[in-house]
Amino acid sequence: MSDPILFPAPRHVELGRGRLAWSEPAVGLEPGHPKEGYRLVAGSEGIRLSASDEAGLARGRATLAQLSGPDGVAEVDITDWPDFPVRGVMLDISRDKVPSLSTLKSIIDLMAGWKLNHLQLYMEHTFAYSDHEEVWRRASPLNSEELAELNAYARQRHVELAANQNALGHMERWLCKDRYRPLAIAPKAYRDEKGRPHFPSTLDPTNPGSSALVRSLLAELLENFDSPLVNVGLDEPWELSAERSGDYGAYISALRGAPELDGRQMLIWGDIVAQHPELVGGIPEGVTVLEWGYEADHPFDQRGRVLAGAGLPFWVCPGTSSWNSLLGRWSNARDNCLKAARAGLDHGAGGYLITDWGDGGHLQPWPVSLPGLAAGAAAGWNTAAAGQTDFLSVLADAPLDGGRLGEAGARALLALGDAHLAVRPQSPNNASVLLHLIWPHLRVGQRSTEGLDHADLDAYDAALDHGLALAGGAGGAGPQFRAELTLMVAIAKLMTDDARGRLDGDGSLASILEDHRMRLADRVPALVEEHRRLWLERNRPGGLDDSAARLEHIAGCYRAGRGTAFVPAWVMP
Repeated sequence: MSDPILFPAPRHVELGRGRLAWSEPAVGLEPGHPKEGYRLVAGSEGIRLSASDEAGLARGRATLAQLSGPDGVAEVDITDWPDFPVRGVMLDISRDKVPSLSTLKSIIDLMAGWKLNHLQLYMEHTFAYSDHEEVWRRASPLNSEELAELNAYARQRHVELAANQNALGHMERWLCKDRYRPLAIAPKAYRDEKGRPHFPSTLDPTNPGSSALVRSLLAELLENFDSPLVNVGLDEPWELSAERSGDYGAYISALRGAPELDGRQMLIWGDIVAQHPELVGGIPEGVTVLEWGYEADHPFDQRGRVLAGAGLPFWVCPGTSSWNSLLGRWSNARDNCLKAARAGLDHGAGGYLITDWGDGGHLQPWPVSLPGLAAGAAAGWNTAAAGQTDFLSVLADAPLDGGRLGEAGARALLALGDAHLAVRPQSPNNASVLLHLIWPHLRVGQRSTEGLDHADLDAYDAALDHGLALAGGAGGAGPQFRAELTLMVAIAKLMTDDARGRLDGDGSLASILEDHRMRLADRVPALVEEHRRLWLERNRPGGLDDSAARLEHIAGCYRAGRGTAFVPAWVMP
């Protein structure tokens, strides 16, 4: 009989060799346990569970479920508690993909089983604000009734659902509309440091209309949340020049002072504060800084030391590394999550938030995020033990589509999640071998992919074949999962064949021989059809056309013989 998989790893475990017949535990609330901590004893006197709060009892029950099997309950004495009081997940529901309510509920169930206690749904335009239908009309947004249902579902499982509404940058979906365009820093367009044009994305923090809009959105949104936490974003305000850092600081203070936020803690992303340390001393009380970074070498330790030294409350926020990768970047996600937790513990971070983004059309399916979420759940609960976690076993036992992922599915996810390492050039925040999927106008073999050659592409294809073969193993996850991985591999192989044609030319799409380009274009419609079918199994229809359009765009580039930047339909008048 093998030892049970206890995840996240408990603090102190004495595991016996016997088994007990299942019985309901004797439960008691007892002072002295840390918040969410518990003691679970299964022995000669039966099963006993104690904690100082209901959440602790729920965490203990989650461990008891892992100890239980057809032959009873493993004999054990466990004392356990978390390292971080807040252990959360932030799901991007604004980059095209809005999960169905049933999918969101299944994610909450997974979180509760992995002892995560906080959920944010990243919003730019995906709440049905009463006076702003032109922004969310095609997005299948969540409404108040659905948020109430989701909030109650999460609360029953001791998961806090917190509000999230970006309130400065990443407002493209709003600023492309004539009604809101005057609120932008650059109402027409702006050019980045390389001279490339971009659509307006950032509210002007000095425009009174910007504050009025944001306050009205928060007033309506916050009615649906009982959590005292609200994430207002404020990250990546691309058009706001470095010389205007003072305006940024003043905007933080103005939002913090807004009556709509009375009694709530305001969360802001930490990128601009990190770039402008002069802002640190001026951040008002009632603001928590979310220090984010998604590479294994992100300076969480350095940034945490600065924030702690200034007396600012902060969280550390690693990522799942799923986005812009199709199949994930597993080893990077694991190391990113663990190093964030270690730095957070060292410097007194009050929370740990695992982020799961949807850049580039949110092409990656939900299971691709599971390894990164597991790494974060392990690190956020018991940082010291996280590095010894058997993630293969943990993922094999992960719930998916009414069953379990299974060992074959887990092996496939981990193998495919590191397939991108088969190529030598690596690019931060992306699978470098797939950069030209998101940006067809890039030249393959130059800049971020300098040194890429046919041998790299062959090695990557072989790694994809190996991972996909693992997914076909007996048992475990069902046809949805296998179809999703099959589609991701097919898209990835489209791009390796694209890259081969570019490398035989000057690196551009235009240099691919015409016959080769036409064969590539002919493969895309079937991929789009499958993408549409699989999307609707877990997600709402809103955003699907925008996501599929990215694949359709690259097919158009093949037929036209010219790589051009993708322009989403929603920016058009």
